[in-house]
Amino acid sequence: MNRRLADEGCRPCDGGASLLAPEELAGLMVSLRLWKLEKIAGVPRIVKTFPFKTFADGMAFARRIADLADAEDHHPTLLVEWGRVTVSWWTHSLGGLHRNDFVMAARTDRILDEGF
Repeated sequence: MNRRLADEGCRPCDGGASLLAPEELAGLMVSLRLWKLEKIAGVPRIVKTFPFKTFADGMAFARRIADLADAEDHHPTLLVEWGRVTVSWWTHSLGGLHRNDFVMAARTDRILDEGF
């Protein structure tokens, strides 16, 4: 987990917010652990699948992410299945990736590291 990134909070994406430039995106991708860049419905997102031994553990993890998302007013797509949770971050209002998405991905990794 990138501690420095995980310690940041989300910044409001007001009229001055913009998508990450390709070089910024590349630099932030290497700072995350096992996240992948994917385009879904034409929108770039950062995605990671987390394995769990039980459905209940996956749900507990997803609940912690939901609490974080509500606190930061920045919400991912969560897919909870038996044995795994897939998390996708992107900035809906911009239609792509912003630094906030990488902050939230790092904080998602921290939730797992802390044992949710």
